[in-house]
Amino acid sequence: MTIHCKPCPTHLISILIAILLSCGFSATTQAGQNHVDFNSIKDYALFAKAAYQSEQEINRLSLQKNYELTLHHNIPEIQVSYFLLTNDATKTQIIAVRGTSNIENAMVDIAVKLIPDHHTGIYLHDGFAQAAQAIYKNIRPLIKSGYLISTTGHSMGGAIALILAMHLNTDDYKISQIITFGQPKVTNSSGSNKFKNLNIIRMVTEKDIVPLVPPFDPTDMNLQGIYWHLGQEIILLADDTYSILEGMNSMLRATKFTEAMLNENNVTDHNMDLYLTLIQQKTNSARLVPYTNSFNLFNLFGN
Repeated sequence: MTIHCKPCPTHLISILIAILLSCGFSATTQAGQNHVDFNSIKDYALFAKAAYQSEQEINRLSLQKNYELTLHHNIPEIQVSYFLLTNDATKTQIIAVRGTSNIENAMVDIAVKLIPDHHTGIYLHDGFAQAAQAIYKNIRPLIKSGYLISTTGHSMGGAIALILAMHLNTDDYKISQIITFGQPKVTNSSGSNKFKNLNIIRMVTEKDIVPLVPPFDPTDMNLQGIYWHLGQEIILLADDTYSILEGMNSMLRATKFTEAMLNENNVTDHNMDLYLTLIQQKTNSARLVPYTNSFNLFNLFGN
């Protein structure tokens, strides 16, 4: 499977320059200025993985982490399942959404235009938005007033978890954090800017292609159809190392993949088990290292 990106270079160069000027640009992160709590992230990774498992396994993990399994539900029409955990002592709730472990299906899931969402007031990926709306309708009566809400998920589940947090935030629920794993993009730069207040951490592996797509839409003349990530991207590197990217730096990481063929490395690097392994390697000690994008504007368009 090949990801094609062969638009008119002049038009897209103008678009990218406009975004660069509005968002600011630097191609390298700096080490030593951010601390990441990988022990906490490991818990969220376990919840994201549990979303693929049986209710018995989910209940076992929730009790181990001092939560009560409030709801475990599957929406057969959209083939998405999710669960809600509650801790009354700490007044916290966690929503985890199951994703897809099939990278080919994930690539199909994300190849869709953005559509207006009237509740959040932004443009969202059509399929992810519909799934999030269905879950929100079912789960909202169980959200407790005044509790801190966190959401998590892997792959498509991470995308839905992020949109769920947007819905909750729109209705003035207290959002603690959103931690996703291998999450594709869900909105455009305008939508990202509206919800920039949310505490979002996107965990990625270096060769997982799913967080890097959808690519630019060359038919959109007003930036509306250009997908844009939210929050802080943490790249899980080998052993105890990791990097942090945000904004344009995160977006430009896709340049080296726009002409790439999917292979076994992409499949392996999207697997939730690998995410857990790489996070586990960083729970005792972790080193933040610089990450440099090999940015070539013309290579971005396959020329």
